Amino acid sequence: MEFSLGYDLVAWQNYGIKKKIVTDISAGTNSHMLINGSSGSGKTYLQSQLFAKLTQADTESVFYFADYKQDDSYEHLRSQARYFGYENTLKALDIVYGTMKARIAGEDKTRHQVTLIWDEYAANVLALYNEDKKKAEEVMRKVSEILMLARSVCVRLIVSCQIAFASSFPQGSRLNFGVICILGGFNKGIYEMLMPEYMDKVKQRVQQRDFGKGEGSILLQSSELHFIKVGEVTDIAKMERTCKFALK
Repeated sequence: MEFSLGYDLVAWQNYGIKKKIVTDISAGTNSHMLINGSSGSGKTYLQSQLFAKLTQADTESVFYFADYKQDDSYEHLRSQARYFGYENTLKALDIVYGTMKARIAGEDKTRHQVTLIWDEYAANVLALYNEDKKKAEEVMRKVSEILMLARSVCVRLIVSCQIAFASSFPQGSRLNFGVICILGGFNKGIYEMLMPEYMDKVKQRVQQRDFGKGEGSILLQSSELHFIKVGEVTDIAKMERTCKFALK
């Protein structure tokens, strides 16, 4: 099942062509997604778009939303049953992790897609680590298991963060994202962490023109690099209603 992530930035800027960047989100494929970007990079905008489009691509999917910051960005979701804000984010993780474990054990025979979207995951783990180191390590272990094992039983993880610290993804689990997107101005440290093999290509690009809001790099299946332009949503209210409905 082809899924549109955004538009090819080169085709957009050089030729005015809206060429879609697509990835396969069919059952069993690696469709875990990591979105990295500083404040104002367009990270939240992209995450909301992907959320809305995923609900439309597969109407049988079940979504859970963990919102650590619980700021105004996702205020429209707060009343929904599968929204978990601030101190409740770990409840969403436990539900999704439990689903994965039950499916692997053969106790749950269902295979509809289950997706956990976790906004500001790295900040959530860091704060937890400062309060309760053992609990934080348990959370990271569960996230690692989901990244390494869950795709075979149709469980997907989408996380966003300002800095995707390696320590937040132990045992190299960060490498198990099928889609890695870095938005906003070039940051050497971020690219060295997430796309080290493509540093030279990205540097060549930013020497011509740095990335603006809603622009950046996207790596598919650890082997296919694109420069991405996040599309504009003409009806924000409709997008918010779509996401809200998915969490009822």
